Amino acid sequence: MKVSILAALALALLAGACSKPAAGPAASGATPIRFATDWRAEAEQGGFYEALANGEYEKRGLKVTIVPGGPGVNVPQLVASGAVEMGVGSNSFIVMNLAAEHVPVKAVAAFMQKDPQVLIAHPDAGIRSLADMKGHPVLLSDASVTAFWVWLKAKYGFTDDQVRKYTFNNAPFLADKRIVQQGYLTSEPYTLEKEAHMKPAVFLLADEGYPGYAGMVLAPDRLLTANPAAVKAFVEGSAAGWQAYLHGDPRPGDALILKDNPEMTEDVLAQAREKMRAYGIVDSGDSATGGLGVMTDARWASFFKMASDKAVFAKSLDYKTAYALGFTAPAAK
Repeated sequence: MKVSILAALALALLAGACSKPAAGPAASGATPIRFATDWRAEAEQGGFYEALANGEYEKRGLKVTIVPGGPGVNVPQLVASGAVEMGVGSNSFIVMNLAAEHVPVKAVAAFMQKDPQVLIAHPDAGIRSLADMKGHPVLLSDASVTAFWVWLKAKYGFTDDQVRKYTFNNAPFLADKRIVQQGYLTSEPYTLEKEAHMKPAVFLLADEGYPGYAGMVLAPDRLLTANPAAVKAFVEGSAAGWQAYLHGDPRPGDALILKDNPEMTEDVLAQAREKMRAYGIVDSGDSATGGLGVMTDARWASFFKMASDKAVFAKSLDYKTAYALGFTAPAAK
C-alpha cells in the first residue's frame, strides 16, 4: 500500500512533537540549520560539505549541521515535520509530488542542473543509443519506475514488461549481457570498471533531453516566511561551496565527507568530481548566467508538461507551488 507524504508526515509529527528541538537562535547568535542529505556522505554532496568546512555558512550568519541520509531516509518528511530545517531534494519528481500532495515544502535551488541518472549497458551488446534499449530487460528501482522511466516510455516507446527489479547489486547485470541497469553517472560506472574490470556503455539521460533537476535544496514554507534571509544565505553559501569543491581545493570538503562516511574512499570522490566537471552536472545551462543553484520557470514548465502529459500529475496542478525562485545569486561577469 502506498503511503502518502502527508500521512507519513502526520506520523512523524506525532513521534517528534515532544522531542524535536526548537529552531531558535544558536548561542552564538547564528541561525541554526540542520540540513538532511539523501544518502551517506559522498561527492554528490561535496559542495555542502565544502561550504561547511570553509566557513561559508558561518560567515553568512548560519550554524549548519549536515545530517547524513541513508536507506529509507525520507528527506521531504524530515523537512516538513520540522525534524530538520532544510534538506536535499533528490529529483524533480519528488519535488512535484510535494506540490501534488499540498505538503508545505518547496525547492529553492538546484545544485545539479543535470540529473546524474544514467542507464548502463554492456559494451558489446550492440547498444549505441537509448533507442537501442527498447525490448531489453531494464533493472530499475521502485522509485525510478514512477520517475525517469515515465520519460523514457514517452520518448522511446519503452514498455513496462521490460522492467526488472533493481536491488542496487551489479551481479544480475554482469550475469546477462542483454540487461540494462540504472545508475548514477558518478557511482556505478566506476564501480563496474574497478570491480568487474569492464568499461560499460553509459548514457546520461540529461544529455538526451531529460529535463529534471537534481541535488535540490528543500525548505519549508514556514522558514521561507519567517526567515527568507537565512534561506538565501544557505543557498549562496552552498554555491560558494560547490564552486570551491569542483574548481578549487576539495580537500576540506573531502575530509568532512570521509569523517561522516568512513566507507567512502578518496579515489571514488576524485572520479566523481571529475565526472561532475566533465559532464557539467553542477555548472551548465542556466547556471552560466543565473549562478550555481539557479532554477527557472521554463525548466519547471518543461518538466511538468512531460510528466502531466503522461498523467503522472493532473494538468490542473499548480506546479509552481513546488518551488520558489529568487534565492540564488547571478553568476559573476
